[in-house]
Amino acid sequence: MPMCHSVDEFAAFANDPSFVAAHPAPLPVEAVHQGKMVDFPVEGGPNGRGFLMMAHGNTNKYLLLFHEWWGLNDYIKNETAMWCHELGINVLALDLYDGKVAATPEEAGNLMKANDPARSEAIILGAAKALGDKADFRTMGWCFGGGWSMQASLLLKDKVKACVMYYGMPESDLDKLKSLSSDVLFIHATQDQWINDKVVAKMEENMKEAGKTVTVQRFEANHAFANPSSPRYNETAAKASRVAVKTYLTGK
Repeated sequence: MPMCHSVDEFAAFANDPSFVAAHPAPLPVEAVHQGKMVDFPVEGGPNGRGFLMMAHGNTNKYLLLFHEWWGLNDYIKNETAMWCHELGINVLALDLYDGKVAATPEEAGNLMKANDPARSEAIILGAAKALGDKADFRTMGWCFGGGWSMQASLLLKDKVKACVMYYGMPESDLDKLKSLSSDVLFIHATQDQWINDKVVAKMEENMKEAGKTVTVQRFEANHAFANPSSPRYNETAAKASRVAVKTYLTGK
């Protein structure tokens, strides 16, 4: 299933100086996470990587996390641990950059533009296969990873029970959307100049036409508002969106 259009559309933002300027280098975060890096076979290429945090109890439920354009950094690893504790399920943050992490907006833009969608799809499929037939999935991502959250839900089909997108580029192909097996929770930053009101309204229209359900939670904040390592962090909106996401994912 080719999935390049919406992914490429978001990657093109890296050519927009205003988008790059809106993403100052992330502030340092304290690595409070537990968990470990794991690797797994990926068809047609080198092993894939991810950061895995296993729940204390026995469960086949997994949340797959997708990083921002910065890569799999300590912020995402901390999110992995926090969501594992909050939801009581296993959490795997996938590395779509194969070990590369950006320190500056320019590096992040170059990594996002260089990202090969076919390789990312293979990583997602490889991870799902490695976790076993009994595993079922929920997906969540931010920014670049928000779009990949939806793409992963399309790839993994009926093994996906929930999809969360934080200000990511939605899929616009109706035939692909019709194959979604779960509903979608979309976290929208109403001040976002790129994943803006027009993009979100079109997504709502497309999802309705495809016979699928999307719930849009709107927050008076800017792109990247949920990331505490971002200068654009909005604590009030971040906490409120987290409550909405936890409510949505609980029991899924």
